[in-house]
Amino acid sequence: MRILVAGGAGFIGSHYVRSLISGRYAGFEDAHVTVLDKLTYAGNLANLRPVTGHSRLSFVHGDITDGQLLAEVLPGHDVLLNFAAETHVDRSIAGPGNFVVTNVYGTQQLLQAALDTDVRTVIQVSTDEVYGSIDDGSWVESEPLLPNSPYAASKAGGDLLCRAYYQTYGLDVRVTRCSNNYGPYQYPEKIIPLFVTRLIDGRSVPLYGDGQYAREWLHVEDHCRAVQLVLAKGAGGEVYNVGGGIELTNWQLTDRLLAACDMDWSMVENVLDRPGHDRRYSVDSSKIQGLGFEPLVNFDEGLADVVQWYRDNQAWWRRLT
Repeated sequence: MRILVAGGAGFIGSHYVRSLISGRYAGFEDAHVTVLDKLTYAGNLANLRPVTGHSRLSFVHGDITDGQLLAEVLPGHDVLLNFAAETHVDRSIAGPGNFVVTNVYGTQQLLQAALDTDVRTVIQVSTDEVYGSIDDGSWVESEPLLPNSPYAASKAGGDLLCRAYYQTYGLDVRVTRCSNNYGPYQYPEKIIPLFVTRLIDGRSVPLYGDGQYAREWLHVEDHCRAVQLVLAKGAGGEVYNVGGGIELTNWQLTDRLLAACDMDWSMVENVLDRPGHDRRYSVDSSKIQGLGFEPLVNFDEGLADVVQWYRDNQAWWRRLT
């Protein structure tokens, strides 16, 4: 089997590639993996260093919006997984255009290339942010998409194109929508690595507004297992929510990070809220649980491991900051 992983040098994509090449997914131990990555600020070949040079891994430096390149690279592949995306909400507020190009047009180019080259299955890795904000309860997959940030809107556009390619052309496209991820190799603009790296250096950390914005947390290891499960057992045209089952306000998360880094609240700086800040995310994961999924990484243990990883791998993140 040949699998193309778009965005395979990013945080989540590289974790999936390392896991796949390491033989951790039953039935896929012999799969050959092609990583396609533009290597923007968040794409990093160092993320693939543990498996670099493996006989089952190939790398192509390129952009998912380049249809001619996709037409050259995709033939012969059985599966396409799209982890490639612009993902940072603050960046999308400052410059929405790049998000539309990559997350909407780039997704369409991948879908068209998969259709043209007879790729059997496409997995679109998306986000719970496409649903908007929810005060109580949890979203199921049939909820309407009501994104509030340019990032979330661009991801929703990509998801809707996936539906269109399934409905119109019969392409086997499956969409996953995950809650907030954390883990090693996460680019230090996201809240957990941002706070950890700043605290390691004895610098203050910024807390938006009143700190009561609630998110559900999912370790990248569990997320990648869920993506693999959807590939192995999912159905074309379906959407699968993937939640970690751990809901924390940003205040609660900050408190845990301070404790994990042996710091106190004197290190916290309250800052003005960002525009359109969603109050709460929560997904109902019953559907993917029906395929056999459950999160395995305990949050407190996973968070402690992540803090230690950033302490032990300062050469990796200092080059980025």
